[in-house]
Amino acid sequence: MKEIHVSAIEDAVARLCIDANNILPEDLAQCIRRCAENEKNPRAAEILERLEDNRRAALEMNIPVCQDTGMAVVFADVGQDVRITGGSFSQAVNRGVARGYADGYLRKSVVADPLRRVNTGDNTPAILYTQLVEGDALELHVCPKGFGSENMSGIKMFTPAASIQDIVDFAAEIVTRAGGNPCPPVVLGVGIGSSFEGCALLAKKALCQPISMANSDPFYAELEEKILRRVNETGIGPQGFGGDTTALAVKILAAPTHIAGLPVAVNVGCHVTRHAHTRL
Repeated sequence: MKEIHVSAIEDAVARLCIDANNILPEDLAQCIRRCAENEKNPRAAEILERLEDNRRAALEMNIPVCQDTGMAVVFADVGQDVRITGGSFSQAVNRGVARGYADGYLRKSVVADPLRRVNTGDNTPAILYTQLVEGDALELHVCPKGFGSENMSGIKMFTPAASIQDIVDFAAEIVTRAGGNPCPPVVLGVGIGSSFEGCALLAKKALCQPISMANSDPFYAELEEKILRRVNETGIGPQGFGGDTTALAVKILAAPTHIAGLPVAVNVGCHVTRHAHTRL
């Protein structure tokens, strides 16, 4: 059995919080550059170029790509042959978040209670999802989520009679209603199936997938392309000023569901859809 001390987990989470906020995933950066080259609207092309300038400056100066450094969402896949030693796993994750946000001079945006809104001062507690998997490794995904885009997300409990076009239209409706608020071009995570809360979690996980990685199921790969085309037809464009590039990518995760339901969630990510990963 492999032993992992909580200090290693704390160190890893702290580092991932900083890396995720300061370094945009390369496939996302490449997509922005490609869209800038292909954008027909001159103003939209210029905005995309400025987004690339901002990304490059953040990398060179080791500062956040966006001022909203997000609520820390952590996905932990814990191998069943791993033994965590030295203390509490969840406390180690939260200590790592607190350290990362302090050491990285990242904005701390979490309030302790949703109605009595007093800032916790260290961006904890993190949203922590832990899954037991096979093997002797611990995989950590840190995904800081800004709320300019999070607030634009939506969920709908379709009936099984809903068509593929209904789902495409629902995703486009979410984006159209959002307009320029989520700082487009956006990345859409779409969860289909499971339950009310399960499809929302699928949508969040979908945002953590590399946008360069095609869906392993050709059926859903085609649906991703349909939604992407439909959203870009809205003409909202970068930052809401018009253009061909309203969305950079659509990622779908699907799961089994009840015979009487068809839950669909759309989690909106901005052009700074951040995530970082490590394996211990």
